[in-house]
Amino acid sequence: MVPLDPTPRQIDHILMGDGSAPAIVDRAGVLTYAQAEEQVGRLAGWLAAQNLAKGDRVATWLPKTREACLMPLAAVRAGLIHVPINPLLKRAQVAHILADSGARLLLTQPARASTLEAADVAAVAVHTVPGAGDELPPSAGNPRALAAILYTSGSTGRPKGVMLSHANLWLGANSVAHYLRLVPEDVVLGVLPFSFDYGQNQLFSTWAAGAAVAPLDYLTPRDVVKAVERVGATTLAGVPPLWVQLLEAEWPAAAAKRLRRLTNSGGALTARMVRALRQRFPEAELFPMYGLTEAFRSTFLDPALVDTHPESIGREIPHAEVMIVGADGSRAAAGEPGELVHAGPLVAQGYWQDPERTAQRFRPAPAFSRYGGTAVWSGDTAMMDDDGLLRFVGRDDEMIKSAGNRISPGEVEEAVVAGGEAAEAVAIGVPDARLGQAIVVILRGDHARETDLRERLRRELPNFMQPVRFEWRSELPRNANGKLDRAMLRASVQDQGVAQANAGSDRDNAAGDSGK
Repeated sequence: MVPLDPTPRQIDHILMGDGSAPAIVDRAGVLTYAQAEEQVGRLAGWLAAQNLAKGDRVATWLPKTREACLMPLAAVRAGLIHVPINPLLKRAQVAHILADSGARLLLTQPARASTLEAADVAAVAVHTVPGAGDELPPSAGNPRALAAILYTSGSTGRPKGVMLSHANLWLGANSVAHYLRLVPEDVVLGVLPFSFDYGQNQLFSTWAAGAAVAPLDYLTPRDVVKAVERVGATTLAGVPPLWVQLLEAEWPAAAAKRLRRLTNSGGALTARMVRALRQRFPEAELFPMYGLTEAFRSTFLDPALVDTHPESIGREIPHAEVMIVGADGSRAAAGEPGELVHAGPLVAQGYWQDPERTAQRFRPAPAFSRYGGTAVWSGDTAMMDDDGLLRFVGRDDEMIKSAGNRISPGEVEEAVVAGGEAAEAVAIGVPDARLGQAIVVILRGDHARETDLRERLRRELPNFMQPVRFEWRSELPRNANGKLDRAMLRASVQDQGVAQANAGSDRDNAAGDSGK
């Protein structure tokens, strides 16, 4: 287990494992720590020769290539700020991130580059083949300097960039490696996108422990099963929809027993799912976790408590302070709901070039905070029990969480009305057994053009942002301020879902009675 180190370091110092030990295991073979360190230095040297100024942003829009693994370290070694872009995003979302971040360089693939328009990259140098320059040594400087901008959806509008320092990334890696008890013999199968904080930390926490990461882009659950067998994976991080798929897949007994550690975030595990995971992966410890990009990770539940407290999100992780704050600003009593507030050195530096939204989410810590300073006020409601375990109660904002992705309703709505098929639209997340939430769009417009709308959205939005259903109405309700009444629309959709579920239950009961 990696020892806790409260002293933050530059994140590109993290490749400190045994030089001959594997750092990356992929279809190309094994990249040792010594080889990875050399490649990071040469990639940083190439970046340094690209006529970029210190602090410029460089973006990557890549699948899980070795360059995608190493660029977060190479960029900061060259004095630049890394902007990873989710490979599932399409042209409109990528163009927004490039423009908003002011990226000067984009490393991508030819097929992806061909989808971008000239205006999207007018100020961006696009490269499809990385170079190798003179090897640069590890960086030095202020650990609080900006290292990365990770884009995440807001409850309204387009994605916003969360600013992360070297200290944020280093201490996050150190914390996770410690509480997961990672050791150099571990092999972490990296299935989550590196553009997510949870996915990127698969790299950093693994390397902090001197272990190996096996990056994987997969199309089917069977690909994950085969990869566990191929690389001898001991650790797998996932989100609830992925666990549903993996539980439905066929697992050779030997492959299932290889896994020693399962980590979950991006949505709560149900008691039924916990039991199923226990049965399928009998040798694996299960780590439920809760977090948000603005503070990286907040809590984890000790595997020893999962069976007795399946509804809990656990306790604060190392280097974090998690508080439940009542409406009056005081610490909420045990069993009393309040806002979950996160303080300490894992708190991000705010949103890139967005002081208004930064001021809303990043505010002074409560007076009783042991860290003080700036805290992240999550907008999520939670409560603490008498044993100090936390339970998530609900999300106060309007974010849709589908298949582990946080989706902005405003971004979906903007895309829906952009083609003129609809005049107004409201996107709502509804409960879904497989996805966590599915997207339903209530809209006013020409119902006869639904086919055109669906075809256009398939071209313009990634798969995880596609609505499952459209509900066309002649008018949409408004509140006293003249705004669309989202609460009324959400209630009507939820009521429909309950009515449909009850109807299905009645049919099932009737079928059961007829069989007696």
